[in-house]
Amino acid sequence: MENGENNQRISKGRLQRVKQISNEIGKVPPQAIELEQAVLGAMMLEKSAVNDAIDVLGTPEAFYDPKHQAIFNCIQQLFGASEPIDLLTITEKLKQLGELELAGGVVYLSSLTQRIGSVAHIEAHARIIIQKYIQRQVIKMSNNLLKNSFDETKDVFELLGNAQEELFAITQNNMKKGYHTMQTSMMEAMAEIERATKIQDGVSGIPTGFKDLDKITAGWQRSDMIVIAARPAMGKTAFVLSMARNTAVDYNQGVAVFSLEMSNVQLVKRLISSETRIPAEKLRKGNLADHEMQQLHSRITRLTNAPIFIDDTPGISIFELRAKCRRLKDKYDINMVIIDYLQLMTAGSNNKGVGSREQEISQISRSIKEIARELNIPVIALSQLSRSVEQRGGDKRPVLSDLRESGAIEQDADIVSFIYRPEYYGITEDDYGPTQGVGDIIIAKHRNGATDTVRLKFIGKYARFENRDAAFDEHEEVMPSAMNPSAGFEDQPNTMTVRSKMDEIEDDFNFSSNDFDDTPF
Repeated sequence: MENGENNQRISKGRLQRVKQISNEIGKVPPQAIELEQAVLGAMMLEKSAVNDAIDVLGTPEAFYDPKHQAIFNCIQQLFGASEPIDLLTITEKLKQLGELELAGGVVYLSSLTQRIGSVAHIEAHARIIIQKYIQRQVIKMSNNLLKNSFDETKDVFELLGNAQEELFAITQNNMKKGYHTMQTSMMEAMAEIERATKIQDGVSGIPTGFKDLDKITAGWQRSDMIVIAARPAMGKTAFVLSMARNTAVDYNQGVAVFSLEMSNVQLVKRLISSETRIPAEKLRKGNLADHEMQQLHSRITRLTNAPIFIDDTPGISIFELRAKCRRLKDKYDINMVIIDYLQLMTAGSNNKGVGSREQEISQISRSIKEIARELNIPVIALSQLSRSVEQRGGDKRPVLSDLRESGAIEQDADIVSFIYRPEYYGITEDDYGPTQGVGDIIIAKHRNGATDTVRLKFIGKYARFENRDAAFDEHEEVMPSAMNPSAGFEDQPNTMTVRSKMDEIEDDFNFSSNDFDDTPF
């Protein structure tokens, strides 16, 4: 009986909260009592009605009346135990739970079954009930937000974060995706195959501008989570900025870049350095010759008009990221998201359910994959590697077990790739040939394709990655003709690279292998 009394107190408490909200806003909360009665009565009469409605409703709180909450809770328990569900078994179970009186008694239970003429429309009735429940949840959330907004002691950004989190929770808990029949799935699969056959270059996803990489991946595929990991000084930010530039400028695909460690101006300066082939040190100090100023202005036009959107919010939470990605998708139809880098993110201000940092990273990783699937775009997350790479002998090529802080990153990612520059470790030649001025993109995990290594050209002077067959000499000085200051630049390849701030020491843009502190971030 003690358990039953406790359940009664909980249900009465729920009703009191609903009434409180109702009184405060001066209106009766959305409800559909008659439909609640009809659905429960149908579930008592027909097994098929239980199968149709129980997954749609989900929780006892979907019902407005506390009596109906108790009855549905009982039906859920019987269903979970694979026991028969009818008037008698429900009555007996309610007695065991000490909730028969709360549920209205035997007479009320019997009256529910007498209200039903047909169970044909039970799923439609259940969906109306859940819609009313969602409305009540939104009203409750809005009421709390209104109260907290008048509280001067509340941090406004925490308030916004909590509101986004609550709205997201309402969506996740109630907007359940249904199953697909084999017929509809087959039609979608065949449509994708037919589209792929019409693509001449074999790139069915979002192109990176690196030909060998696109051959292996067919471009970054929509809904994929791609992890690009490396030790400090390998050029993680450099690589993704090059890729962002190629995708946006050469293919006119919208790209969102979330930089958690560098400002938007710092990133743009790196893009300018790579695009114009003017050393970043000169841009920083401002000691540009006349021809370099002309070169600067003539080369940045395409970059200026590129659909690249940079958000430099430090320590962004996963909920803020989701909201911003949705807005960018709706407003600008972005086709790729880049996060630099994953370990600098937080799970959110309301982080009670997360224990260790490893668990938090796991939650962030899962959420990033959900964003990719929800928006149907590839999401690229940069990640740190552990010190174990430096501590072992040999060529120090990274492996999947080197991913830092969480195995969930490897599990959630569709593609895991590493950036590796053997020249950094003093290796002058390997199985792929000379290592001077090159960087390897190691595809270590590829859920829907092959694993391989792609070798790119790395131009340290401009912190730039590009295709190996690009017609540019790393040691060539770019000196436009006096007669035509912009001569020789329009035909240059347009792929670029810039380093992450975590790779900096004294000189932001010097990628010399002797100039980097290998201390992890």
